[in-house]
Amino acid sequence: MAGQKTILRALAGEVQDVPPIWMMRQAGRYLPEYRATRAEAGDFLSLCYNSDLATEVTLQPIRRYGFDAAILFADILLVPQALGADLWFVTGEGPRLSTITDQAGVDGLKPTAEIHETLAPVYQTVRNLSRALPAETTLIGFAGAPWTVATYMIAGRGTPDQGPAHALKTGNRAVFEALLERITEATIEYLSAQIDAGAEVVKVFDSWAGSLRGEDFDRYATAPARQIIAALKTRHPGIPVIAFPREAGDKYVGFHAATGADCVALDNSVSPDWAAEQVQKDGCVQGNLAASHMVTGGEALVTETRAIVKAFRKGPHIFNLGHGITPDADPDNVQRMIDAVRGG
Repeated sequence: MAGQKTILRALAGEVQDVPPIWMMRQAGRYLPEYRATRAEAGDFLSLCYNSDLATEVTLQPIRRYGFDAAILFADILLVPQALGADLWFVTGEGPRLSTITDQAGVDGLKPTAEIHETLAPVYQTVRNLSRALPAETTLIGFAGAPWTVATYMIAGRGTPDQGPAHALKTGNRAVFEALLERITEATIEYLSAQIDAGAEVVKVFDSWAGSLRGEDFDRYATAPARQIIAALKTRHPGIPVIAFPREAGDKYVGFHAATGADCVALDNSVSPDWAAEQVQKDGCVQGNLAASHMVTGGEALVTETRAIVKAFRKGPHIFNLGHGITPDADPDNVQRMIDAVRGG
């Protein structure tokens, strides 16, 4: 594997003296160059759908920091928009969508085959990046997991406890499962098209997986991930997939085997020592520094970064945050983290 990119080597199970590193939301509002490009685009969705500008913001953290991977700049809610949902963003408050709470709403979604017309600019961004990235940098595509995407489609916005989605799941499980299946089908097509365009790895973000409990977690977090990963690996043999069932807790254990994921990303609610023993034994793990360290910095950032590297040193590991970097982060703290990982 000596000639392969470091991220791909980790995903293939290689233990490396220095773990590769990238950062969720690494192209984002904490960077002044991102804010300048966002202003040029006019609004967030215009930025997502402008292939040249989306390419630029994806490249910005690579130029600044030399991360081992670039992740496509897009948003998990582009899939529901491509399926026909209305989508807009409210400044300071986040996304808003038209809601789906009954069978008529599910039936009114566009056929899965039609999503590519809306998403074509995203695929062009991937093609741009596959040409523009340094030879050593891995290109990661992504999508939201069906449960997480469904929580927004049902509520019409982000919610603290995903209550509306849980209510639909309880009150009309047939409609809920029909919606999840439509999202799952679209997600497979979307990620497959990203791979065709040049993505070398794809990641499935289940940001709200932790609100599912017991059998519901198995049915609505694990099973859709398994379906997506199996379909992608059938179409694209050898494609590595990272799964992120955030705040899964004990459900992280066995998630590699249950889904076929090559890597399980960890949030910072689980300790690295526990995860090294319970999760990393099954394959590559990614994580899991608290994003708050990117704001507060100081010696605590360096100490915790080194502790995570040490905890995972005996198995395949990709260093990352436990969640996305926040807009109030200090760009200098990102460099301190990178230096601590790489021994500087």
